[in-house]
Parts: sequence; C-alpha cells; structure tokens
Amino acid sequence: MRIVVASHTYIVDLNREKLRELAKLEPDIEVTVVVPKRWKPGGVQNRVVESQAVNEGSFRVVPVSNFSQNQQGLLTFGWDLVGLLRKFRPHVIQVEQGAKGLAYAQTITLNKLLGLKAKNVFFTWWNIPYTLKFPVSLLEAYNLSHTDGIIAGNQDGADILRDRGYKGPMTVLPQLGVDEALFRPQDVSDLRQKLGIEPTDFVVGFVGRFVEEKGLMTLCRALEGLPDRSWKWLLLGRGPLKESIESWVKSNGFEDRVIFVESVPHDEVYRYINLLSTLVLPSETTYKFKTLSSVGWKEQFGHVLIEAMACRVPLIGSNSGEIPYVIDEAGLVFPEGNVEKLQECLLALMDDLELAKDKAQQGFDRAMKRYTNRAIARQQLDFFKQIIG
Repeated sequence: MRIVVASHTYIVDLNREKLRELAKLEPDIEVTVVVPKRWKPGGVQNRVVESQAVNEGSFRVVPVSNFSQNQQGLLTFGWDLVGLLRKFRPHVIQVEQGAKGLAYAQTITLNKLLGLKAKNVFFTWWNIPYTLKFPVSLLEAYNLSHTDGIIAGNQDGADILRDRGYKGPMTVLPQLGVDEALFRPQDVSDLRQKLGIEPTDFVVGFVGRFVEEKGLMTLCRALEGLPDRSWKWLLLGRGPLKESIESWVKSNGFEDRVIFVESVPHDEVYRYINLLSTLVLPSETTYKFKTLSSVGWKEQFGHVLIEAMACRVPLIGSNSGEIPYVIDEAGLVFPEGNVEKLQECLLALMDDLELAKDKAQQGFDRAMKRYTNRAIARQQLDFFKQIIG
C-alpha cells in the first residue's frame, strides 16, 4: 500500500514517529510525507523553517514548494507536487488541513486529473459547530463530496461532520501518539531534590500554555481552598496568564508551594511529569475566539494527558471537549469551571492512595493499548484497509 500524507505538522521530526511506525507495520507499505518547503509556525517560534528531505527506504519526507507560509487553511502546494503524485501513484492521499483546506481540494483535483484512483482522506481537529458563507461553503461541499474517509481527532469533530451531511467512513484518532520509550515511569529523585519537593508533598501538575481557556484560575481557587493539605503545584510552560497566577501566589503566601518551570525541550518533559501525584487539565470552553467561519474553542484533545498516562500518573480533567473521552476510566472528570468539584477530585486522590494507584495503572494500560505511535499507526492502517476494501 502506497500512502501520501500531507501536512505542515510534519515539518517537526518528532511528529513523524506515527508515520514511521505506519511504514514498518507490513512489508509492502510505503509512506511519503509531503511537507511545505518553507513554514513560519508563529508564536514563540518566530523564524521560517526550511524543511529537509528524508529517505529511510519505505518512509520518506519530501519538502514541496508551497503558497502561504503560516496559514493552515490557505496552504497549497506548487507544481512539484504533480510530479511526486504521478511518480509515486499512491493508493491513499491523506491531507491534514481540515474539511475546508485548500490543499485538500488541490489533491482531490490532482487525484482526478492524473487518474490515480487513490482514496481521498482528510484529518481534522475542529470540534466547534460552524456556519459557512460562499465561497468557503462551496469549498467544503466540494471536499466532502469527494471524500472516501475522515479521521477526526475527537468525537465532537466527528459528530459535527455527520451533522454537516457526511455519511461515509470515519474514525476518531489523535494526530500524534506518545513515545513510550521516553514517556514512562522513571526515577527523577535528583530533579525532585533540586526543586525542593519533599516525599510527603502531593504534587499537582499542569503542563501547557498559561492562558485563560486552560482553566488555571479555577485550579488556583481549588488549591486555595486546601491550605491545610501538603500540596505543591508545578506549572510547566509559559503564557500571558503567568502574572495573574504570580499575583495569586503572593496574595495567598504560597511562594513555597508553587513551582514555575519555563518551557523545556519536549524530550525533557517526561522528567517533570514523573514528579507528579496527579496531572490536572482544567480546560474551559470559550466563545471569545473568532475566525472567518466559526466562533469558540474547547479542548481538542489534550496530548499531555496521554503522556501522563504513559508515565503512570493519575489524571484529573474537566469535561471540556475531548478530555473525558481521552481519560475514560483512567482518572477523574469534573464539570468545567466548577471549583468545588475539582477540589473533591483532588481530595479523592490525596486521601485514597489505592484509588490513585488504580487510576494510574488504568491510564498506563489505556495509553499502551490506544495511544502509542505504533497503536495509532495500526488503527490508521486498519481504517485505510477498510476504505480501500
């Protein structure tokens, strides 16, 4: 089976592991990853990335000239994509730019013009209902009518596409898996000592962006109500909400309880996760964000959840978006924004070590079964076989 996957996501080598695993699953599988030749991610990454070719036999990365260097929906590829498709003649073409992506419309059209007869597949994270105006509505209608299969990154996204009339094959899978060789239970006593964490401390962890929609102020208020408990709060990341959290720390005299760690390389994150008694993802749905075709945000997946699962750390998450589906029985879920219920979850794990141990083991088992790069690659291959027939 020859597979083409196109996305700006795979300019980062770490993000390609799932596709490397896909190429290894069976002897006749070949995977070619199409990435933009130049891309400017934005945010803290303020430079243009120049993609490099990779050839590992059955797995290749091919940089292709592109139009738009920082807008996912406007990304399209140059004439060299035609030569690649004509030579490789894939059985499946998967574009990971959503239902309204111009690059997806481009590959659908090239598939038809070149007579490839490949199956058209797209991936989407989008999990908020939306309405479209012309001409974007026409673009989505064209894409959906020529789609042979959809991989949605979350259940809400799948439900939305059903509501928009898509009746074909669809599966729910995250875009990226977890590296179980890196994210696993490990002794980090040296780091514990360096950060001043005592063996009796119950360490609450948050990993991600310090922004309002991540529910950090709700977690602040929940911890504020537990002054008689021996907790410490480790925050790994950065963002505009840091000043507000620092102000809360000072006003409550929690300087010796709260530990800020500036963003570290991804291959070091596992060390901090292994410090935790629980990882909390208290995300909150918001309708403050607006795009041309939609309004709002809710948690699309929460990749740090599966990293914590793989490290055998019990989870607490809000019910925003995909969080409860990811956690399942591997942790505790509370209504988003509900301080009292979040406190109850924290106390449950603090007071019942067997419960915490049981949730941690359930999470580990779930991550190994469903969320490693190899597990996701296997599920993706099974889906491709389904649509090819």
